[in-house]
Amino acid sequence: MDNAVILSEGVFGTTYGKTANGLIRYGTRFRPVAVIDSTKAGMDAGEVLEGRRKGIPIVASLQDAMVYHPSTLVVGIASDGGFLPKEYRPAIREGLERGLNVVCGLHEFLSDDSEFSALAKKYGCTITDVRKMFRDMKIPYTGKIREVRSFKIAVLGTDSAVGKRTTAVYLNRSMQENNRTSVMIGTGQTAWMQGFPYTVVIDAMINDFISGNLEDTVYRAWKDLHPDFIFLEGQGSILHPAYPGSFEIIAACRPDAIILQHSPSRLYYDGFPDFKIESIEKYIKILQLVSGKPVIAVSLNLENIPQERKEQEITAMAKRIGIPVFDPLSDLREITKYIETISPEINV
Repeated sequence: MDNAVILSEGVFGTTYGKTANGLIRYGTRFRPVAVIDSTKAGMDAGEVLEGRRKGIPIVASLQDAMVYHPSTLVVGIASDGGFLPKEYRPAIREGLERGLNVVCGLHEFLSDDSEFSALAKKYGCTITDVRKMFRDMKIPYTGKIREVRSFKIAVLGTDSAVGKRTTAVYLNRSMQENNRTSVMIGTGQTAWMQGFPYTVVIDAMINDFISGNLEDTVYRAWKDLHPDFIFLEGQGSILHPAYPGSFEIIAACRPDAIILQHSPSRLYYDGFPDFKIESIEKYIKILQLVSGKPVIAVSLNLENIPQERKEQEITAMAKRIGIPVFDPLSDLREITKYIETISPEINV
């Protein structure tokens, strides 16, 4: 793995820093050695995200990060519209001048920027725009998804940036730790950066080919590994005003079951304070009607909820909706066993 410094100035630990957050939590492509966010300099990245140290320091500048010997600078922000904030340009410029390779998952392609491309050429480094890698994928849908015999679980959400990928990552790992073959299908740029080999960045593609590209990725995972379980990373939210995801994942991948990701402390869609989030009961009903499959559990993002109230929140939600509710950042052995137990019943 390449040693990487993650640029997340001003947003680490927030929804806008979800790419950086994901890379700190898990990854096999890059080894994070530092995070750049001057507002949290001096802290440990693990403490900010999960309350426990991971030995990854947060520093105020790229110069401070160079003592950790990075070879790559990763832009760890998910900005509105996917544009590079202008205040990030100096750090990227400095990184290229120091000979660091730059990796970015935004919609704005840094390799098309004349200043950055000239610096990369001058200093012998590369610029990787993750979404550009998937922009021209044009695989038609065939229906071969019907041949896939893995138990497919879509992790969908009630909002964007609510923790769908994190839940899928941790459940996939928990299954593997329980000696079951399991694969996660990534559907966004962060999953590619985390190193998941079966990843397709669907919001970089022409709409006509999203279903075919999704189907082909799941099918390849099945043909290569024949896993017991496949976890499908959701995107956006089926009722989100700006990011109405889930339709293509449900239609193309034909999941056998759904896990719904929800944040009980959010009243309005992230970044859209004029749009109220619909009830979790409405989401469950819609997803089950659209997919024809059950929502088998709810994964709670317990942001902004005091530690002493978290267990109470989980219990109350489970009583309210009548299906298992869990915290994806806690011990997942119980929910993993539950999924293993019910999967044959659903397949029947």
